Amino acid sequence: MVKIQAEIVNGKCPTCSELTMLVGLTSEMYRCMNCGADLQQHVNGKIVYIPAIQLSDKEKAELTSKDGQTEF
Repeated sequence: MVKIQAEIVNGKCPTCSELTMLVGLTSEMYRCMNCGADLQQHVNGKIVYIPAIQLSDKEKAELTSKDGQTEF
């Protein structure tokens, strides 16, 4: 039998910029209940949630060239 315990916290999602509930099944990975983004928790004096998937330089260039306003 596998026992799974979810942790629910409140936080600001960096993807949708909303204060929302974040659900975590591990101590480091959370999912935004507003937009569904997967986030990684970092603790360095304060708790910060960042997107779990990082864009490559090529993907960043493609996004910037499409809208001209994307900042990384």
